[in-house]
Amino acid sequence: MKLDATDLRYLSSDEFRVLTSVEMGSKNHEVVPTSLIVQISGLRNGGVNKLLGELGKRNLVAKVQNSKYDGYRLTYGGYDYLAIRAMSKRDSVYSVGNQIGVGKESDIYIVADAEGNEMVLKLHRLGRISFRAIKEKRDYLGKRKSASWMYMSRLAAQKEWAFMKVLHEHDFPVPRPIDQARHCIIMEFIDAFPLRQIDEVPSPGKLYSTLMDMIVRFARAGLIHGDFNEFNILIRRESGEPVVIDFPQMVSTSHENAEWCVLYFNRDVECIRTFFRRRFRYESAFYPRFRKVIGESADGEGFRLDVVVAASGFKQKDLKALEEVRIPVNEGGLLLTSHLVHGDHKGRWTRRAGRGGGRRGRG
Repeated sequence: MKLDATDLRYLSSDEFRVLTSVEMGSKNHEVVPTSLIVQISGLRNGGVNKLLGELGKRNLVAKVQNSKYDGYRLTYGGYDYLAIRAMSKRDSVYSVGNQIGVGKESDIYIVADAEGNEMVLKLHRLGRISFRAIKEKRDYLGKRKSASWMYMSRLAAQKEWAFMKVLHEHDFPVPRPIDQARHCIIMEFIDAFPLRQIDEVPSPGKLYSTLMDMIVRFARAGLIHGDFNEFNILIRRESGEPVVIDFPQMVSTSHENAEWCVLYFNRDVECIRTFFRRRFRYESAFYPRFRKVIGESADGEGFRLDVVVAASGFKQKDLKALEEVRIPVNEGGLLLTSHLVHGDHKGRWTRRAGRGGGRRGRG
């Protein structure tokens, strides 16, 4: 679904109170009984019904007539509003702008703070496209599919936030994380080209080596990106330096499933090799092997970032639940719409024609 923040500033405190009550009731109910919403909100029954009607008109909740009772379910629109309001109250975001990216797992928007500084808002939306083949017997899905997908989207955002924060603190080339609430993350806006949209680079060999070194540096610090490809690598407009995005699928090199680690690491390497061979006609006989990289010394600063993330509060049971619902996809990526890419990089970086908005990828 598309975020429409038009009514966000006009919602009353009581409307948000009722919306929050529906969210709280969703923890145990697919359809939250109206009586429970009244009980949680602490407002009068008649007033709650009126407020629910107003929220329904804005598509923030949906009324459902159950065989046993009538009630409401929280929509992704309502979940979006709750997350943005939480970040707004922390002065992280003041206004919401245009959508600049769409993927199977997320939507991307430009937002700004009170001073007008542009940032990127990422809304995780698991369950929308790529996860519909998940078996319904999963414990964490049960019969509450919509509420559970929102919960899994929240976990994905929390995981990405945890990894992005740790990576940024240790000088990895990632966007600066600014805030996180529910299924949403705000990060710095980077003026860059998605690698997928670039036809020529000054030195394919140099960029290839930089990206392979990055994969190795991740692994020596105890991490595998898991989706390291042309969709999730940006090239800064001014410097030409790469920036890595999209971390919900990141795994530890110490994962209990050793074969999974090898699979993800090798896939990251092969994605870069294949892209450079097809796009730049560049191929190198030198590329990292997982066993050799892991056998070498840990990160030069003497720490393992997977351990740091584990200590940051992201629960192991949540990590396992998130891993269970993720289906490895070999192709895809976030497609940014064209207004993020203006011309070429001083005549040396050439954007691939016809790449831009309106087409879906993976985010």
